[in-house]
Amino acid sequence: MKNVVLIGMPGCGKSTIGVLLAKALRYDFVDADLLIQNRYGKLLRELIAEYGNDGFLKIENDVNLSIGGEHTVVATGGSAVYCTEAMEQYVAQDIVVYIQLSYEEIASRLSNVRQRGVVLKEGQTLRDLYNERTTLYEKYARITVNAEGLSTGRLLETILHRLSE
Repeated sequence: MKNVVLIGMPGCGKSTIGVLLAKALRYDFVDADLLIQNRYGKLLRELIAEYGNDGFLKIENDVNLSIGGEHTVVATGGSAVYCTEAMEQYVAQDIVVYIQLSYEEIASRLSNVRQRGVVLKEGQTLRDLYNERTTLYEKYARITVNAEGLSTGRLLETILHRLSE
C-alpha cells in the first residue's frame, strides 16, 4: 500500500495520531519536522530565523521530497502545503489525509506559534494563517477527517475507516 501522509495545521495532532496510525497499519512512521531538525541540527524556529521563511520552505520541500518508500505514515509540518513540488509528489504517489480542526480549537492548542517554529509572514496573525492554509489543505487532501471533539482513539478509528473505503 502507498504511504499515508498527514497534513493539517500545527497542533491538530499529526505527529500524535501518526505514531498510532503507523502502529495500527504496521507501517513505519516519519515525522518530517523531526527529520528536518535532525538533518540540520537545529530547531525549526532557529532554521526559520537563519534562512527566513522562503529558505525554510526550500528545506522543507527538499526533505519532504526525500521521503519515499512504501508502508510509511508521514506527519508533515503544517507549512508543507506551501511546498508545491513535494505536495504534488505526495498527491501522485500516496494517500493524503487532512486532519481538520476549527480555528478556535487550533488557537486553544497553540500558545506561542513563533516559539513552535511556525512559518508566519510579517504581520500575519494565526487567523490569517489558518484561513490561508485551509484552502491548501483542502486542495491536496484525498481524505478529510474532521477531528473536532474526537478523542485520539476515535480519530484513529475514523482515519482507519476512511482509509479502508
